[in-house]
Amino acid sequence: MRYHTMAEAILDVGNEWPTNGFTFQDLQGKESFYAFPALVEEAKRRAKALQDLGLKKGDTFGLIVVEPEDFVLTFLGAMLCGVLPVPLYPPLSFGALDAYARRTAKVLTSANARVLIASEKLQNVLWGLVDEVPSLQKLVKADDLRRADTNPVLPTITPSDVAFLQYTSGSTADPKGVIVTHGNLAANGWAIMNPGIDCHGGRDVAVSWLPLYHDMGLIGFVLSPILRGVPVVFIPTLRFLRHPKVWLETIHQHRGTVTFAPNFAYALAAKKATDEEKQRWDLTSLRACGCGAEPIHYDTMQSFVDTFAPCGLRATSMLPSYGMAEATLAISFIGLDEVVTANVVDAAAFQERGAAVEATDPDAAVLQHVSCGRPFPGHEVAAFSDDGVRLPEGREGELRLRGPSVAAGYFGNPEATAATFLPDGWLRTGDLGYLLNGNVYVTGRLKDLIILNGRNLHPQAVEWSAAEVEGVRKGNVVAFSVPGASSEQLVVVLETREADHARIATEVRSIVSREHGATVSDVVCIAPGQLPKTSSGKLQRRQTRQNYLEGRLGSDGSRDMRSTGDKLT
Repeated sequence: MRYHTMAEAILDVGNEWPTNGFTFQDLQGKESFYAFPALVEEAKRRAKALQDLGLKKGDTFGLIVVEPEDFVLTFLGAMLCGVLPVPLYPPLSFGALDAYARRTAKVLTSANARVLIASEKLQNVLWGLVDEVPSLQKLVKADDLRRADTNPVLPTITPSDVAFLQYTSGSTADPKGVIVTHGNLAANGWAIMNPGIDCHGGRDVAVSWLPLYHDMGLIGFVLSPILRGVPVVFIPTLRFLRHPKVWLETIHQHRGTVTFAPNFAYALAAKKATDEEKQRWDLTSLRACGCGAEPIHYDTMQSFVDTFAPCGLRATSMLPSYGMAEATLAISFIGLDEVVTANVVDAAAFQERGAAVEATDPDAAVLQHVSCGRPFPGHEVAAFSDDGVRLPEGREGELRLRGPSVAAGYFGNPEATAATFLPDGWLRTGDLGYLLNGNVYVTGRLKDLIILNGRNLHPQAVEWSAAEVEGVRKGNVVAFSVPGASSEQLVVVLETREADHARIATEVRSIVSREHGATVSDVVCIAPGQLPKTSSGKLQRRQTRQNYLEGRLGSDGSRDMRSTGDKLT
């Protein structure tokens, strides 16, 4: 059945799939199961609790809940009563609470949130926000929502009604809240679960450790599965980060068929798996391992397949994808019967003209671009030049999308909405890429593009090359340009546990020069965990660049950058 709103789907899932449901793990791995009929009743209880707080259809509230069970039930309750949740990440440590409070206050103020619902353990940390946010009236424990009855008065929900606000995590500027409607969720969720991965409750089991405040974890594994009654096992994100093996262990135990993760998680899982685990795990059930949310590295995908092939993992299970919050979530997937492929292009032609020309000279430098598959039915992706001209296949430009998954704009921000959501229906993604044989290839971020001596250089390509140097932590490299005496100069910042920074710097300069024909002016080695990242684990390239320019890279933001090259003028 195809639904028009998430409220409609939630109310029906218990009737359609009474024996399926959601399983929530705690940090120790203990599991609690909610069959869909019980899940719906608990969601109604949370809807009534939200109404008892004085919240009405269209009102916004902040949601900072660590426990997956309370997060999901509260969010689903909000979907039913038309109240708009604003999911926010919890404080990641006690070392930067002031910065966390400032950003959280900005988001809550932007969203005009009336109530903040938070885990009990976070109450002391968050109390001050009630005074800092003008619209905020009260701070409520998530536990308190369990005490309401299950008879809310549910309003009529239409496809054009706003479902929630998704604030983008990567911005260092003022936060922007993406307006996601019920129609957006129904359209994108249907595309994911049907033509995307052909997923339904009669066959599939999804497993996720992804943060629920992030669109891939929330829409991909809470909302979309409800549209087709798919059971889901939720692993707390912190449990995965502490013990990465629990991801594949859970897939093995529950016969999981579908999972998603960013590129770094596949590299981490392959690295951490022991011989004993690889001999014991049975991954033959796993048919869709989606990869998105950050640049996809072909070698990482291939390494994951090679590592777990003895466990029965099929090469066709790997599913590179492309998406973004402004498109609700997903934009394109490769086919379920396809293996991961990379388009190998001549580096010089691509950097000079943006032309994805096949590399024919075995001695020439090349670039690898992973196919992210084809756009969903009813959606269109194209590349455009700087002056808005649609480009032919094989030419790099800004990727744009149009279709029913495109969100309604940014909440309370007409200027940003006009700049990104164009009148002709196209969404400006800010991503660089091209189309070839109908497939989408994402090559970088428009604002992160490095221009050296008139040549375009994508930071991801430099970062992947530098990560091949022994001692460099893969997935923890950032490249950017800074003003030099006469032109832009290339800087590479990387994390390492090695003491011989000079050796690493020499090898980084060598591999970047050899593979990209570019000179690295400075290599900065810092300790593990010191690169700026978003709440969802994405490297913050612009923040790293800013910290570099201000001399604040390194442990605790100190001015000891441990640079291994000459200082730039």
